[in-house]
Amino acid sequence: MNSAFDAAALDARAATAIEIARRVGRDAARFRADMGSGLKVENKGLQDFVTVADRNAEQAIRDGLLSLFPQDTFMGEETGGSAGSAGTWVVDPIDGTTNYIRGFRHWGVSIAFCAEGRLEIGAVYDAAKDSVVSAIRGRGANREGEPVRAAKTSDPANAICILGHSRKTSFDEHLAVSRRLHERGMDYRRMGAAAIDLIRVAEGAADLYYERHLNAWDMLAGVLIASEAGAKIAMPELQTLLDDGGPVVACSPGLAREFEFILEIEGLASAAG
Repeated sequence: MNSAFDAAALDARAATAIEIARRVGRDAARFRADMGSGLKVENKGLQDFVTVADRNAEQAIRDGLLSLFPQDTFMGEETGGSAGSAGTWVVDPIDGTTNYIRGFRHWGVSIAFCAEGRLEIGAVYDAAKDSVVSAIRGRGANREGEPVRAAKTSDPANAICILGHSRKTSFDEHLAVSRRLHERGMDYRRMGAAAIDLIRVAEGAADLYYERHLNAWDMLAGVLIASEAGAKIAMPELQTLLDDGGPVVACSPGLAREFEFILEIEGLASAAG
């Protein structure tokens, strides 16, 4: 079946997404820095600050993408939208908002592009490294042109795992997974920014990222990048994620069997690259 999105069309969109993610990420970082160390989490103006930062970032992304690709549709955390019959951009303007507020540089800008039932492009600005990690389906993943690859870890005792937790899901079940990892000798963290957590798996800094419920804009760009970097991925069908969100498991291929118990919890098929 012929596709409306050939290699040239995807190349143009990927280049634009990378440039916009970098520019918007740096603008958001400057906006935060301009607020200075005096920004207090208890300040009644905090929500206004967050709203302005998020909305400015999303508007810049929307304007930048749709000015060049007006036939595409747009789905963002702040302004909503839904996937259309044409290609759809799925965007989280600042993923890891709490980290961003507090000056903890584990946050990013996440831009994904889906078309014809496939996840085609992912671009994530990584604030900690002031750079963009990106992928086009079937072509591998890179950070500013340098390839990134999932870790080759095979010994659970050497593994680093990142667990997310949504208040939409059971904290007791989250603790049960943490205990299971601990009993297998694995170290684990909770970092608070799904897109960046998935990038850490993609680049081999972590061996697992798992969260029971995410929205599509939190995860899609990072999922494609991790998959193209060689990580094993398990998640619901793309349309289900676009409609309702859901769980994601991304892991180093050498440890996939160690994490099969998570797939059983979620009722997901075996992880596939």
